[in-house]
Amino acid sequence: MIDQRAADELSARLSGIVPPLVTPLQDVDRLDVDGLGALIEHVLSGGVSGVFILGTTGEAPSLSYRLRRETIQRVVQFVGGRVPVLVGVTDTSFVETQELSTFAADAGATGLVLSTPYYFPAGQTELRGYVGRVVQSTPLPLMLYNMPSLTKVWFEVETLRQLAEHAAIIGVKDSSADMRYFGQLLQLRQARDDWRFLVGPEHLLPQAMQMGADGGVHGGANCVPSLFTGLYDALSQARVAEVESRMQCVNKLQEIYQVGKYASRFIKATKCALSIMGICSDRLAEPFHHFHAPERQRVQQLLRELSAIDSADHCALGDL
Repeated sequence: MIDQRAADELSARLSGIVPPLVTPLQDVDRLDVDGLGALIEHVLSGGVSGVFILGTTGEAPSLSYRLRRETIQRVVQFVGGRVPVLVGVTDTSFVETQELSTFAADAGATGLVLSTPYYFPAGQTELRGYVGRVVQSTPLPLMLYNMPSLTKVWFEVETLRQLAEHAAIIGVKDSSADMRYFGQLLQLRQARDDWRFLVGPEHLLPQAMQMGADGGVHGGANCVPSLFTGLYDALSQARVAEVESRMQCVNKLQEIYQVGKYASRFIKATKCALSIMGICSDRLAEPFHHFHAPERQRVQQLLRELSAIDSADHCALGDL
């Protein structure tokens, strides 16, 4: 059963920037442990409010269950309670989701993140029952994750309204990029004023916060966390000129996601940038491969251009 105090505490802390961490790898089914530790210190030094592991950017569906468990243990150990650790537990199998949820709780994670099961699309009635059963089987608070481009199923607003009766559910992370939908999500606060709403696409953070979002889950915060935490602070305090400067940097950083030609390029670009910065390996989980020399050189050039913009606009990134 849910520990209500734990849910209330996580909800109170869940604002700002929560990077969806990459999973540093050294080989097939082998974690880059040193790289993972360096990545965590890197993002924490950038002022993030939490870390989200085993999500889309973390390549969770491509990792073995053994490696997912090791990643949870290592991250909890490295973070040491300094910020909340959110663990992605989405799977095609309910039993695997249930077992990973239990493992995460036993390892000392703070909360869970659950998207819709993928491959066979679930109906909304099935989805409500599924989430309810997950909630009943774990003591950790749960954030729902809307990622329809990859899972093929939305959390419809009416479904979320009915799921709001579960005290263990503390909010929604939305990566749909549909701001009309996001606005409808925010209306759910009428039923649950403790719910937190985080947006995924980096360029939408200003609009989302103007609408009432609590923060963002941005892959770029793996590389330059202070860019995004500074942007969040500037937005929160209505420092318009600084918001404009930082958004110029965000837009430049996003150009690395256009390098390469496959759908996995945004993960490849993020890991490539981290490798260039000397933080962790750029190896991807099979069947995906890292960028080769031409793409790597393009990412390096974009990072140089980002650094030049930072120097001119005084964004004080401190990460490059």
